[in-house]
Amino acid sequence: MLAAAALAGWYLMAGPGCGRAPAVTFSITDGRKISLADLRGRPVMVQFWTDNCPTCREEMPQLAALYRDLHDRGLELIAVAMPYDPPNLVLKTTREQHFPYPVALDPMGTVTAAFGHVGLTPTAILIAPDGSIAEKHVGALDFDRWRKQIEHMLTNKQQATSYKPLEAGSS
Repeated sequence: MLAAAALAGWYLMAGPGCGRAPAVTFSITDGRKISLADLRGRPVMVQFWTDNCPTCREEMPQLAALYRDLHDRGLELIAVAMPYDPPNLVLKTTREQHFPYPVALDPMGTVTAAFGHVGLTPTAILIAPDGSIAEKHVGALDFDRWRKQIEHMLTNKQQATSYKPLEAGSS
C-alpha cells in the first residue's frame, strides 16, 4: 500500500517522459466534444484549474497570451475545470474572463482520473505531437520555459500536412 502511494505521488509530480496521453474526450462549455486523439500532430496543453484557486486565477492572462501567440502555429490548449467546481460557476467565469481557448467541464471526474487522478490545481500537462506526455507540472508554471518547449515542438514538428486549428467558439 505504501508503494502504491509513493508511485501515485511520483506520477502526480512527474516531469518529462510520463508515458502516453490517455484517450479522453473533453466536454466543452459551448457544447462541443473534443477528442484528444483528434488533436494528434500538434502540441496540446491541458490545464486543470478551479475557480477558487488564486494561482489558477493569476495564470489565466498568461495562458490566454500563450494561446493567442502560439495557437495559429499549432498549439492547442484546453482548460479543464475540476469535478467539484459547480458548472454554473465555471460558465460564469468563462464568460467573464473571455477565455480564447476551450474550457471543459469534468463533473464525473473522468478526465481527471484518466490523467492520473489529478487532485491539485493548477496542474498542467503538455502533450507532444506524437501523443506522449512531455511534462506534467503541479503549481505555478514557468511560462518562459514552457513557451520555449512548445515552440521547440512547433518548430520540429514532422507533420508535413497543414492542420486546421480549433477555434474557441466553433464546432
